Amino acid sequence: MDAFRTGLLLIPALAVLAPILSRAVSRWVRVPIAVFELALGILIGPAVLGLVAPDPVIEVFAQFGLAMLFFMAGSEIDFRSLSGRTGRRAVLGWVIGVGVALAAAWMLVPGEAAIVIAIALTTTALGTLLPILRDAGELGTPFGRAISAVGAVGEFAPLVAISVFLGGRDPGVSTIVLGAFVLIGAVAIVLAMRVHHGRLHRFVAATLHTSGQLAIRVVLLILAALVVLSLVLDLDILLGALVAGIVWRLIMRNAPEEDRAAVESKVEGLAFGFLVPIFFIMTGVAFDLQGLLDQPALLLLVPVVLLAMLIVRGLPAMLAAPVRASARERWSVALLGATGLPIIVAVTAIGTDEGFISTSFASVLVAGGMLSVLLLPLIGMTLRGERTPASMPIQDDLV
Repeated sequence: MDAFRTGLLLIPALAVLAPILSRAVSRWVRVPIAVFELALGILIGPAVLGLVAPDPVIEVFAQFGLAMLFFMAGSEIDFRSLSGRTGRRAVLGWVIGVGVALAAAWMLVPGEAAIVIAIALTTTALGTLLPILRDAGELGTPFGRAISAVGAVGEFAPLVAISVFLGGRDPGVSTIVLGAFVLIGAVAIVLAMRVHHGRLHRFVAATLHTSGQLAIRVVLLILAALVVLSLVLDLDILLGALVAGIVWRLIMRNAPEEDRAAVESKVEGLAFGFLVPIFFIMTGVAFDLQGLLDQPALLLLVPVVLLAMLIVRGLPAMLAAPVRASARERWSVALLGATGLPIIVAVTAIGTDEGFISTSFASVLVAGGMLSVLLLPLIGMTLRGERTPASMPIQDDLV
């Protein structure tokens, strides 16, 4: 059996195995499912068993999975978390972090490589963190809103930086093109907010349990339209996917609660039950483990990358912690804020394709991101512990 057909069989099998393993170890330690998907991908990939190799057809599904991950992140963004003190401090924290990261990286490797490194170190995996926050009942708390703000900025701002500085065009031209995308995206968001969707909601409800499945088809249409717009403008497709999620959230915001929950369940099933696992497993398959093992010095850099993420992303993220948050909560915000992987995969892929960084060094950055997903949410949520009075709604947090 060739690698392609083996992949068609093994990837769904591993997608089933990952949540089983995650649940099995949950009695001792809470590990995100994505960690198992990555590890299992490495296991079947060329670096270990060699059963599956990167394949163009499966890679298309993996890219859809990455897009769906950002779509789900966009659909979960709570705009209240980006307003007032929390939003301002989340933006300030990212600006401080990227400035420090860029200055340090530029002294080591001037040029586009420094930009790749700075973006990789200052991302936040909001799509990975949101299920953890949801399962812990934290999304509606000031702590959850702080993480949502930090994560939204930590995904949107790096995507903007990628589009402006790594798009292959003059930064001035890239800024103009990005402005055009932002304008079109803003129009879509305004229309989603103002247009009455009663008839659409009724149509969605009528097809929830039929072969029509209008909700899923509309989701795919919105996602495809904004991703294609990103491609036409030569911007990163993840920017379009993130905006598509925002537009979908606004379209469904006034739907009956029962229908909205049913639609969200179906969309989550498509994303986390099918496409997103393919992305994480194929990221593991493509991971250059052998390149790290052949160069022990690079392997030693992996914990250095994790430490750098904590310093340039985690510490500034503490600025967005809730008012009167305890020291434990602030450190929890830092640890969760420094959790990054999907954009690291995307920006290092651009860096290697353009020749800015080597595949081996890209693996160092990706390994650091994988380590952050493995360790930081676990430590952060453990440190967070039981809710404290600081977790209760505080009006000052929105001032």
